[in-house]
This record gives sequence, structure tokens and C-alpha cells, in this order.
Amino acid sequence: MRKKIVAGNWKMNKTFAEGIELAREVNDYVRFKEGAEGVTVILGTPFIHLAKVANNLTEPSISVSAQNCATEKAGAYTGEISADMIASTGAKHVILGHSERRSYYGETSPVLVKKVAQALDSKLNIIFCVGEVLEERESNKHFEIVKQQLTDGLFNLTPEQFAHVVIAYEPVWAIGTGKTASPDQAQEMHAFIRSVIKEKYGESIADETSILYGGSCNPKNADEIFSQPDVDGGLIGGASLKASDFFEIIKSRARH
Repeated sequence: MRKKIVAGNWKMNKTFAEGIELAREVNDYVRFKEGAEGVTVILGTPFIHLAKVANNLTEPSISVSAQNCATEKAGAYTGEISADMIASTGAKHVILGHSERRSYYGETSPVLVKKVAQALDSKLNIIFCVGEVLEERESNKHFEIVKQQLTDGLFNLTPEQFAHVVIAYEPVWAIGTGKTASPDQAQEMHAFIRSVIKEKYGESIADETSILYGGSCNPKNADEIFSQPDVDGGLIGGASLKASDFFEIIKSRARH
């Protein structure tokens, strides 16, 4: 059975103290308030927060994710953070292939293949992001682009390895713009992604793979988006930076 997942991607936000406090607030919301039952919550924090947040969480349904990892295991790579280092903090996940990493830092599929391999070797679960920019959507290439990203970035994995992957569909044109894919658009792409996984790995694995929506999901639109049959949760950006908003999204996922 597919997991219901709400993952927050804090991006480059929150000082150390602010991040620890935000994580505590989310933990307390889940611990003391009703409505989060059955939802796996993931906090995608900056590197500096990982160990402290992982150590402070008391709720078993909440875990921690890094937002990136290095392509190499160790060595003279100034400023890089390896998957082994991430795992040693107590983090359980890593976000790879986010559109901002692809766009701002030139991360290509061959780069992501190396990062995926490092993450799996370090026993980390992966949230792998795919999605199209506005020009690709308007030229009707969005299905082609997303299939290529999946194929090039992940389909070298064995079925056993792929079981540790969650897909996040992020229409790039809907990130930080205030625009959101309609529920029908989200469902259409999520169903397509599941069909591509089915072609490669079979129906059983496709049915077990959680696919998250990652385009400006917020407390106001979460119910509509999560009501779609192939939308298993969300990768939440700005709305994850306020604990009360994030918890409202978690409750929306629990309802559907």
C-alpha cells in the first residue's frame, strides 16, 4: 500500500535556532493535535539542522531529509556533503533532482545517477524530483520531458533499489510563482508517471510507489490536490516554513 507522505523542503531558510524551533513546533502539532494519523511527515532541512532535528524528534511518523548530497563518497571536495555524512546525522532521506538544483547548478541526469547511487549505498531513501518548465508545458512536451528524467535518472536501478524511491512531480512553472497546476493537471501527470514506472518495473511496484505533488501546495488548495487518486502527498516549499500551515496540509493528506 502506498504511503501518504507530506515532506517539507525548507530550502535555504531558517537559522540554526529558527530551524530547531520550527521542527519542535511540527513535532508538537503531530504529537498533541488530532488529524495527522496515517501520514508520514518528512522535514527537508538545511544541512546544519539535520543532526539536532533528528535527535530532537519524538514522533516516529516524522523523519528528516537532506536537500542534496555529493556525487562522491569522500575526498577533496571542498564544501560538499556526502551521503554517508547525511546518514550519520540520523537523517533517513535525501531530496535529489530538484528543479532548482537542475537549473541553478546545472545538475544533469548523469550527475543525478551518481548521487542516487551514493544515497542508496548509504541506506538513504530518495525523494526524486521531476517536472517541466513553462515552455515545455506550452509546447506539449511535458510528458516527454518527465519520462526522460525518470528514465535517465532512475531506470538503471533494480526493483529492490527502486523501492527506496519516492517521486515528486514539480511543475517548474508553479514553484514560487503562486500558480498551481489544477487538480486535473496534477492527476494527469501523476497517472502518467505511474504508467511509466509500470512499463519499467511492473504493476505491483508502480502501485506501491508514492508520487508527491510539488508545485505551490498550500492549506487552501491541498484538499483538492490530495483528493486525486494518484496524488499520494506533497513536497511542500514555502508553506512548510510555518508550522501551523504545514500541519493543515498534513491534515488534508490524512483526510484523503
